[in-house]
Amino acid sequence: MALKEGQTISTINFKTVKILRASKDKVELGKGGQGIVYKVEYDGKEMALKWYFKNKMKNPQKFYDNIKNNIAIGAPTDAFLWPLDLTEEVDGTFGYVMPLRPGEYSDFSKYLLAKIAFKTDMALINAAMNIVDGFMKLHFRGFNYQDLNDGNFFVNFENGDVLICDNDNVMGHGFYSGIAGKCRYMAPEIVRGDKMPDKPTDRFSLSVVLFLLLFGNHPLEGRLTVKGDDIITEADEKCFYGTDPVFIFDPKDTRNAPNKLTSANAIKLWGMVPQYIRDLFVEAFDHDKLHDTKKQLLESVWLKALVRWRSEIIKCGCGIENHAEPTGGFICACGKKRRIPAHLKFKKSDIPLYPGSKLYACQTVLDNEDFRTETAEVIVNPKDPKILGIKNLSDTVWTVTGSDGTPAPKRKDEVTRIANGIIIDFGRNHTAEILANKKED
Repeated sequence: MALKEGQTISTINFKTVKILRASKDKVELGKGGQGIVYKVEYDGKEMALKWYFKNKMKNPQKFYDNIKNNIAIGAPTDAFLWPLDLTEEVDGTFGYVMPLRPGEYSDFSKYLLAKIAFKTDMALINAAMNIVDGFMKLHFRGFNYQDLNDGNFFVNFENGDVLICDNDNVMGHGFYSGIAGKCRYMAPEIVRGDKMPDKPTDRFSLSVVLFLLLFGNHPLEGRLTVKGDDIITEADEKCFYGTDPVFIFDPKDTRNAPNKLTSANAIKLWGMVPQYIRDLFVEAFDHDKLHDTKKQLLESVWLKALVRWRSEIIKCGCGIENHAEPTGGFICACGKKRRIPAHLKFKKSDIPLYPGSKLYACQTVLDNEDFRTETAEVIVNPKDPKILGIKNLSDTVWTVTGSDGTPAPKRKDEVTRIANGIIIDFGRNHTAEILANKKED
């Protein structure tokens, strides 16, 4: 049943939704396989209502109860356009209310169709981290995806913020919605019918989404999946994504190497990302993982690598972004040769220190995964641009030990000069040493 402009429907929380016109030409905001999304007025605010088609749910009561349960539990984070209220049944169907997508966010699918692009590399990496964080937080709350696809993500391509939608098929671990999903996003063991969705299969789907995000092509679609004018059948899909999947950059099995036409983006971009990122994809789509129920990469592994990549994105004075090793330098597209003057050496990581570089809680706070909160920034001495310092942006008092061995506190907004051999204790004995990089001859 299609809804009409001005129509009102009651909800289980004794409120009403009123259908609003989405645009000059149409009432609905969008339409998918399960139903129609409308713009509505709810509790004095503009919201979205997903209204289901009849007979599109295998078990309507179970589906309804699951959404009701998810509403009661609440969203994992504000990044989820989570169900807020359910309507009463009307003519054998129903809908749920969720936040409306802000105008600055666009469909991830538009990016895959090259209709929109990220403003900066930093925004792209931020989007990747936000998607990983969404999976992580969802799993922490005891949920897993049941119907993941490119329609699940809205992205702000200016800064990389991500909103996650279509959460009506999300279910608790051990439960199954009955929605098959799309082969291109499902783990091979689900395509083969060996198991149902769970956290490990979600993590495979995460690897697929990240590959699509970073390389613009699908990780399993290469030479083997190109059939010319032939129609791709269900049997073909089961083979490509289930019984005989092959990673397009598998170093041992080149049968499905990238096709020049369908994998042009991946061919171009693969060598442009850091080796440690490429290594993770090789591991994620390893032959044994694709053909058995091997353990998938944890979200924390992806997050750590992406945080490292972000810290190695250095903006030249001309404004162009570059990737630079912590102990080296780079030649910018503008033609200027730039040197990284120093780096911060932790036990397990090195962070380049360059004017404008920032550090985050996940780097300076022990056992912390907060990649959004800035805790330090590399600044230039206004009186002498050759002198750099690290400014404490956190509420934690650092202990800084200089070459004379004397420790000194550095509070919020205080600056530590960047000089070789200085040791900073960021708290709880989480220390790093500033090491000057060698000047090239």
